Amino acid sequence: MNLQSVFSQSDAIGKAVAILLLLMSIASWVVILWKTWMLRRAGGDVMRGVAAFWQAPTLDEAATRVAGFDRGQLVTPLIQATQLPAGDTLAAAGERAQQLTRTLRDALHAIMGRLQFGQVLLATIGSTAPFVGLLGTVWGIYHALIGIAGSGQISIERVAGPVGEALIMTAAGLAVAIPAVLAYNWFGRVIGRIEAELEGFARDLREMLK
Repeated sequence: MNLQSVFSQSDAIGKAVAILLLLMSIASWVVILWKTWMLRRAGGDVMRGVAAFWQAPTLDEAATRVAGFDRGQLVTPLIQATQLPAGDTLAAAGERAQQLTRTLRDALHAIMGRLQFGQVLLATIGSTAPFVGLLGTVWGIYHALIGIAGSGQISIERVAGPVGEALIMTAAGLAVAIPAVLAYNWFGRVIGRIEAELEGFARDLREMLK
């Protein structure tokens, strides 16, 4: 009894559910592997970039030093945001502290959008995959019972096999969902630490330049 036998004995709906679970699993693992690499690098880059900034003698020199560490462009946009817009526009209106707050906030939101990329997909897969698997199980049991009833020979032995195979779809749904949920929670904690570091740096920049 395995997924191959369940797939071969399923009808079109059962096969569609199995393929959907496979695609969800592939998508989640691609995101998991990519975000693991990206966040591991981002955490180190942010710490080294912020340290290099405060060790520089001038703002221009700091931007140059940070660029050497900031491979993911997480700190550099905040430094660039301190170059306030010029001209007779609403963006340039108001006090310098207000302009810095606005530009740093916009830059921070853009950075967090990149760090959060993929989180919605993991949350969606983690919450829906068990129900997709359950749908496959219910449909598989229904399909098996209809076939058994049509044969006119109903016994525990004839019911246990098809029903047991159909239950594999529920296990498959859980196997897809559990890694996605665990990764989502772990990435959320890592992103939270990076966000706190970037927010502190943005706040320090504003206080220094206002």
